Amino acid sequence: MTVDNDPMAEIRASFFIESEELLEALQDGLQLMDDGAADNETINVVFRAVHSIKGGAGAFGLEGLVHFAHRYETVLDEVRAGRLQVETEALKVFFQAADHLSDLVRISRDNDPLPDEETEVLLKALDAFLGDTGPVSGTAEEDIEFQPMGLSLDLNLPVGDTADLPDLDALPPLDLGPVTTTYEITFAPQADLFDTGNEPATLLRNLQQLGTAKVTCDSSRLPPLDQLRPDVPHLSWTVILQTDVEESEIVSIFEFVEGLCQLDIKKQGEPDGSDLPPLPDLPPVEPTMVEHPETLPQTPTEATPAPPAPVDDPISTVAAPTQPAQATAPTAAKSVVRVDLDRIERLVNLVGELVINQAMLSQSLEHSGLSPHSDAMSGLEEFQRLTRDIQDSVMMIRAQPVKSLFQRMSRIVREASAAVEKDVRLVTTGEATEVDKTVIERLADPLTHMIRNAVDHGLETKEERLAAGKPAQGKVNLSAAHRSGRVVIEIADDGAGIDRPKVLQLAIDKGLIPPDSNLTDSEIDNLLFLPGFSTAATVSNLSGRGVGMDVVRTSIQALGGRITTTSLPGQGTTFSISLPLTLAVLDGMVIEVAEETLVLPLNLVIETLTLQRGDVEMVRPGRNVVRVRSGFVPLFDLGAALGYRPPLDDFEGSVVLLIANEDETNAALLIDNILDQRQVVIKGLDESFYRAPGIAAATILGDGQIALILDPSDIISTAIPKPGLSQTSSDAGVPA
Repeated sequence: MTVDNDPMAEIRASFFIESEELLEALQDGLQLMDDGAADNETINVVFRAVHSIKGGAGAFGLEGLVHFAHRYETVLDEVRAGRLQVETEALKVFFQAADHLSDLVRISRDNDPLPDEETEVLLKALDAFLGDTGPVSGTAEEDIEFQPMGLSLDLNLPVGDTADLPDLDALPPLDLGPVTTTYEITFAPQADLFDTGNEPATLLRNLQQLGTAKVTCDSSRLPPLDQLRPDVPHLSWTVILQTDVEESEIVSIFEFVEGLCQLDIKKQGEPDGSDLPPLPDLPPVEPTMVEHPETLPQTPTEATPAPPAPVDDPISTVAAPTQPAQATAPTAAKSVVRVDLDRIERLVNLVGELVINQAMLSQSLEHSGLSPHSDAMSGLEEFQRLTRDIQDSVMMIRAQPVKSLFQRMSRIVREASAAVEKDVRLVTTGEATEVDKTVIERLADPLTHMIRNAVDHGLETKEERLAAGKPAQGKVNLSAAHRSGRVVIEIADDGAGIDRPKVLQLAIDKGLIPPDSNLTDSEIDNLLFLPGFSTAATVSNLSGRGVGMDVVRTSIQALGGRITTTSLPGQGTTFSISLPLTLAVLDGMVIEVAEETLVLPLNLVIETLTLQRGDVEMVRPGRNVVRVRSGFVPLFDLGAALGYRPPLDDFEGSVVLLIANEDETNAALLIDNILDQRQVVIKGLDESFYRAPGIAAATILGDGQIALILDPSDIISTAIPKPGLSQTSSDAGVPA
């Protein structure tokens, strides 16, 4: 049997996928506890996550994972029982244990060697919370020295009666063995139990390991062979189990099939009320039988009930106790289907081809001269609507919340802050913001670099923060939000901000810019992204080699994104990453510039204008603004910015697109003509191509023509002159 067809391999893969979800729930619960919400439900969620991982790992013989999870679970059980208080030091160890548990899951999945030294260090830290009650790894039990103490028992027996007592030495030894209990267990699986990869035979074998079991199979519901359905279970089992374990241990065997079977566990010999004799008929109580109830003696252990409060409605008073409490209906669990990513990618590619063919069909029918009201054109409109619905649905499948990515950054903050001995807290917002799965996967490394820089360079030491009147604990904010049809991720710290004079001098000393450079604040901030630039005085495990922020910018640009910097001295620094929501399909405006066909993202276009005489004013040579109602907006000649033609001198009759920038400002792009508005499939450019400023990707139009997809914000930032920056520094790292 090949690995692809091995059912156990599929079940094992499902276990590791479920473990990722459990680890996510574990991190969520620990974060809530860290925020002060250490209620019973949160603690139970954390405990169940570790317990479920341990149980699943045991089924596959992952002893290292089971061993660590069991010890972690033991400490959490102390918290759940109220014997261990959740304090800062305990939470710190819990977070480290959760991170290590995640590593063990990954190592077990990849069959890599286990990190025994790291495991032992964390186990000792966990055992420290158990005190004398917890196990200590690798230590033998200590010998306890004791001396017997004699007891004098005075039974007040008369002298001479002691001869009648039996000889104690002649008595047989007491049998202090475990007390066995007999359980009757009825187990009937449902169809969903087999769909999840569970096997009744495994459950029955686990029961047999608890003691002496007699298993009886009930096949009375088995239909004739011609009516037998393999997907419907017909068998049930009754197990008579003699064991010395508690009932809870029997229940734990069926923990992973809870809700997937009918299970009944009861002790044999327990009276259920059916064998009790009927109660005799008692004579009715006459009112005269008790004349003075106040003289009856009261049992000292019973409290006299308080008299009921007077009510206005005696009917409701009688009915209230008999009315059952209305329980809240449980929320129906969402059914989830796990699909290989390759299948989703194939579906996305097919949708892209469908969009291209729909565009080709639309263009062919338009050129055929058919009436807009013909049946063919009406059918085309319906086809376009269905194509869009399919495309939106497929994009929703690819979209994922950034929560998993943010949780990984929590670990980066903990490890980086421990390395530089700073007290840092990560605050996340917008974790439910969805973005393309590919974007999330390729964003992990850039975010890691930026989080480490915020902890190492952005935040001051504890002494420096206290001297500046700040809290000793530094804070890093990580947020995500949808803005102008893109997703914006911000990393902000409350540190000292960028020391711009120091950055400028370092860039000059390293030869990255000329000594006579006169740069603005934003241009100085952009020096941080130059290759080989670092503000660290010494090389450490986190930074100092000048490799990091330039890689961040390159990675962001490869995703069709941009990164901007905002910094205030003494208040902190904010890095904003703007990314497309998807790397597959977008709504575009097809435009023409100098006889070249281009595509502009439609969500960035606010409105279109046709220029009249007097609408354009010159601020200085090469810089124009266009009048838009009561204000002015900077005007950029798109054909000149892309090198297609010289700048225009006469703007009358030209078409202008008013563009919304992410910093909530507007700009105007000068074009020649608007050709169409349609969905286009994004085709990434190979790394061997020169990355021209303002070009994000390419697409195939309906007539088979290739058109470039523009990034207006990049065009605008490139068109603004940057005095003082040498050509070498601005183009560093770009292949010619």
